Amino acid sequence: MSDAAQPTAAEVRAAAEAVKTALDHHLAAVERRSEEDDQADQAVYDAFNQLAAAAEVYDELLYDRYDEVTPFEIPGADDALPPYAGPEEPNALSVLIRRDYAVVEPQRLLAQAQRIEAVDQEDTIGGRDASSTLHGALGVLFGEYEPDEIASRHKEFGLEEGDSTLWVTAADEPADPGEWLDAPFDQVEPQRVVCRFDVSSVFDDDSDADDLEDEDDEDEADDEVDDEGGATAPGGRDRAGLDALDALDALDEDEDLEPLDADHAPGR
Repeated sequence: MSDAAQPTAAEVRAAAEAVKTALDHHLAAVERRSEEDDQADQAVYDAFNQLAAAAEVYDELLYDRYDEVTPFEIPGADDALPPYAGPEEPNALSVLIRRDYAVVEPQRLLAQAQRIEAVDQEDTIGGRDASSTLHGALGVLFGEYEPDEIASRHKEFGLEEGDSTLWVTAADEPADPGEWLDAPFDQVEPQRVVCRFDVSSVFDDDSDADDLEDEDDEDEADDEVDDEGGATAPGGRDRAGLDALDALDALDEDEDLEPLDADHAPGR
């Protein structure tokens, strides 16, 4: 970034003051909250979002001006769910599932669909096999197997798992038959989400990075132990151990050793 585009010291200071103000508002909202006050819960949620936004602005300005960062890591406010505001005793619930896949082996997918059609020859579209195209093969596959079975056997079908999520939402009453079929995902209210479970390779990458850091720390600790215990030879053996082994080898190869006198042999 050029000097002309850099924020001024005053702008960074103002951003820091905004973070302090947001912290005060967030603490005040938490202190006012009670278990039975939904409006207070919403106030805490709003204060959290304001604090996250202020901290993000300050972090960016601090980096642009001084090439420094803060130690804070705040979850994305836009992705966070608001406090639960659904019924205390739900009479119905909805389970919303999204699973993403990549088609990595199209021929395997087609072969599996054709194998299914071989059992049921009546599954045709427009006079041609449904499994002759990829989108047709997908229709055959998901028409034959439950989604959970496809998830557990996705490699057999030439698929690769992507991100997935499961949301459970609460309702006061069950929906009428056919009520939401035209737009099944348009009426989701985040305030009624009881729980959600996300699966993503992003989480695996973070875990792998932590594991690598732990391994590096262990390697450094081993090196320190080696330095304190003496010189270490290649292969991980210390010099004293190698010297002892060399001495034993020398004894085995010494041709000047006299044979044991029979009169002094053990047991005589």
